[in-house]
Amino acid sequence: MNSFTNSREKLVEFLIENGISDKNVLSAFRKIPRHLFVPEVLKFSAYKNSALPIGFGQTISQPYTVAYMTQMLEVQQNHKVLEIGTGSGFQTAILAVLSERVFTIERIKELTIKARKVHEKLNLYNIVYRVGDGILGWKEFSPFDRIIVTAAINEIPQNLINQLNDKGIIIFPLKLKESQKIVKIFKDGNKLTETYLKDCNFVEIL
Repeated sequence: MNSFTNSREKLVEFLIENGISDKNVLSAFRKIPRHLFVPEVLKFSAYKNSALPIGFGQTISQPYTVAYMTQMLEVQQNHKVLEIGTGSGFQTAILAVLSERVFTIERIKELTIKARKVHEKLNLYNIVYRVGDGILGWKEFSPFDRIIVTAAINEIPQNLINQLNDKGIIIFPLKLKESQKIVKIFKDGNKLTETYLKDCNFVEIL
């Protein structure tokens, strides 16, 4: 396990060198063992800055991308967070460390089951799971302080914005004509401030 600890610290150093400065995000990356969220045969690649396949045509995102989106989400300890796309559960775990509660939706039941087992192993019990269409959100638990979408979508998700709290932030990968871009929206009453951030490469939402 010591080799994984060293690898994890090297990954954190890489994140710092590449502009991740939020101490809480870096602390979460030190705490959450990414190798538990990837297939057994890929465990020794878990701390490289690369996306890895997790089955069902899905991937676990690059650590830098997870760290960057989480930093831009500006999560605080008292926040209620909605995650669209549980996937491997790694991003979910990072959010669970940073927030009061995470509501996560995944359309593939098998991925939800796997992620939940790892979360329980890590004693992360502030996570609520749903299997279904995440783009519909989770109206009965709204509004949310923060919303993150972890698969590329074709348009700004008005349905999710409606479930965002005032002064809330939503961040998502937007599919453009020939590329994808991470988009951040800040909600201030009826005013929405859109910021187009970095290029990205996510599996598209189905």
